Amino acid sequence: MSVSAEVLARAPSEQLGDEIHTATSHRPRSNVRPLSPMPDYVEHRNGVNEVGKLSAEAVVREYEAAVKEIEALGSELQMAAKNCEVMVAGVHDMIAEIKEFAAGYRDQGKRFFLKIEAVSLMTMEVRDTCEALKKKIATDTLS
Repeated sequence: MSVSAEVLARAPSEQLGDEIHTATSHRPRSNVRPLSPMPDYVEHRNGVNEVGKLSAEAVVREYEAAVKEIEALGSELQMAAKNCEVMVAGVHDMIAEIKEFAAGYRDQGKRFFLKIEAVSLMTMEVRDTCEALKKKIATDTLS
C-alpha cells in the first residue's frame, strides 16, 4: 500500500484536507513544473487550494491531450478526404477516356459492319451477274 493510500485510510475526512495541505505546503514550489502550459480557456478561481488547483490542472491537461489527438485525427481525415478527391477526379478523367475509347471502338465496329455488308452486296451482285451471264450464254448457244 502506498503512503498516500495509508494516509487516506487512516485520516478522518476533516483532517484529510489539513494533512494534504501540510504535506504540500512544506514542499518548495519550484519543484512542481507543469508538463505543458494550461490551456487559455481555463484559469484558477480564487480560494481554491493547491490540491484542487493541481487536480484541476491535471484533468484539463488530460482533456487537452485528448483534444490534440482528436484534432490530429481530424487533420488525418482531411488529408484522406483530399486524397479521395484527387482519386475521384482521376476516376472522372479515366471515365471520360473510357467513354471516348468506347465511342471509337463502336465507330470501328460500325465501319467493319458496313464493309462486310458492302462486300456481301457486291458478292451477291457478282453472283447475280454470273448467273445472268450463264443464262445468256446458255440461251445464245441453244439458239
